[in-house]
Amino acid sequence: MEQEERAIKMCKKDVVGLGALNYDVLYAVERIARGGEEVGILEVKKVPGGSAANTIVALSRLGAEVGFVGVVGTDEEGELILDNFRKEGVETRIRKEDSYTGAAIGFVDAHGERALYIYPGVNEKLCMDDIDKEFVNDAQFLHTSSFVNEEQLEMQRELAKSVKSKLSFSPGMLCFKYELGDLGGVIERSEVVFLSLDELKSLVKGERYEKGADILLNRGARIVCVTLGERGCYVTDSTGAAHIIAAYPTDVVDTTGAGDAFVAGFLYGLLHEKSIRESGKIGNMVASFCIREYGARKGLPHSLPL
Repeated sequence: MEQEERAIKMCKKDVVGLGALNYDVLYAVERIARGGEEVGILEVKKVPGGSAANTIVALSRLGAEVGFVGVVGTDEEGELILDNFRKEGVETRIRKEDSYTGAAIGFVDAHGERALYIYPGVNEKLCMDDIDKEFVNDAQFLHTSSFVNEEQLEMQRELAKSVKSKLSFSPGMLCFKYELGDLGGVIERSEVVFLSLDELKSLVKGERYEKGADILLNRGARIVCVTLGERGCYVTDSTGAAHIIAAYPTDVVDTTGAGDAFVAGFLYGLLHEKSIRESGKIGNMVASFCIREYGARKGLPHSLPL
């Protein structure tokens, strides 16, 4: 085990992740309850989560050299998250804070749709002092996703100004909390921006996804990827290339983590010098594996034909 850990640390990273670390509790339910209703729970799954963390684990399974920067609590859930990273071959720079680890509670219905409740825990304590600059700058990509409060967003803005690796950004719920101008400092320095259709519409005030993606390109992003659910994805870049790429047909069990899986596949394509169209196909493929199982990680593949 010690030899394996030393070997991991000797490698420069393809992608380092930065984001909230949560311990997820997922409930498979008959349907998502409305106010005042009582609905049965069919199954319970407890797994490590967090958007950027899910992407990093997916990349590790595909064979990329990866790392992660974050914070966990000094509780059992924090230890489980760290242990899972070790098992998945992820090198970490994770600080322990004397409090509770972030948590996500999800309810998933028979159609794979979900409702999520997030408790930030110690994630809101992560700051610039926690970030190993050499570790981050040595990677080809830094992939960052949403946090809960303004302090972490300011940290992302500050890091975007100085990071030497290419920046990959999944704003996620930030699209619903902030204006485009608030995220502009990160978007303008991003090699790739990843959003769902709903996130993009919220950020650009209802514009069609083609126009919305162009707005982000005009703000400085080099590539924009918009996931379209069962329709696949739309990818475009600053050269004017644009493609709608169909999803891979599959049986949908749970859509949790589908976007994170797409990000992993797309970045994997870029790491292997694939075009944005081919990278979009790979992203769709990885997402199709993810949604066949409950949770964001169980269905992730361990290899892909390129």
